[in-house]
Amino acid sequence: MPEGEVPEHLLERSRERRRALGLPVPGEDAPAAAPTEAAPAAEGGAEAPAAEAPAAAAEGAAPEARPTGDAESKIPAHLLARSAARRAAKEGGAAPAPAAGGAQPAPAAGGRAAAATAAPSPTATGPGGHTQRLLTVVKAGSIQQTRAEAQDKVHTWPHLLVGEFVSMLVLMALVTIFSALVRAPLLEQANFNQTPNPSKAPWYFLGLQELLTIWHPMVAGVTIPGMGLIILMMAPYIDKNPKTHPDDRKFAICLFTLFLMFWAVLVIIGSFFRGPGFNFVYPWKAGTFFDL
Repeated sequence: MPEGEVPEHLLERSRERRRALGLPVPGEDAPAAAPTEAAPAAEGGAEAPAAEAPAAAAEGAAPEARPTGDAESKIPAHLLARSAARRAAKEGGAAPAPAAGGAQPAPAAGGRAAAATAAPSPTATGPGGHTQRLLTVVKAGSIQQTRAEAQDKVHTWPHLLVGEFVSMLVLMALVTIFSALVRAPLLEQANFNQTPNPSKAPWYFLGLQELLTIWHPMVAGVTIPGMGLIILMMAPYIDKNPKTHPDDRKFAICLFTLFLMFWAVLVIIGSFFRGPGFNFVYPWKAGTFFDL
């Protein structure tokens, strides 16, 4: 990192350390003298500073881990205690506590053991003795059990198709028995020289024949029946109400009722109110001209 990008307090700490060790400081002519606090101790022949170097070398501590002077005052006390406890855990002993004036005396064996016992674990607590832990936040919705909602629906197979198949078999059996026991009401033999009057279609086509007497064949035979079939096919897409109760399906019930009544009225008129020449008659006066 270029020198211009290094913070000023780090540069100042490096200069102070180099002065304390007697090394040349960049930008100065001569190496700075040792701090004033260490000078009297050197002149008086004190053995504590001399004993510090062998102890530090024996413990394998780096010189930067024991700052003195102004640099020591910038390091918080809890960080120094944590560093000493970490070194003690690695080396089997404890680091000495910093003495007043920046001197680092070598501790005795008993003091080292006591310091190792009293020093807190570096991972037990944080700065200030806080022991909080970060818990993972989990949303309550992601761990809830998903349950299907109750629905009044069943599968088409086998619930619906089995019932329809049984109904078809029962109806076919009844029609077969009825046709075998009851004789069909047949008319006399047809005479191609004489057309019956009135000539009516079967009852299920009498509604269409009634429309042909009112409108043009294109309107009565194509347009009106086609529109009716298209409306009936579009009814499920127009009315998408899923409810099955008659009170809730008024649109569908009204549409089917109109279609049924319209066709039923045409069939009744063509069956009982049409006489010779397919003219309109009253059945209670002229009689009925309709045979099954």
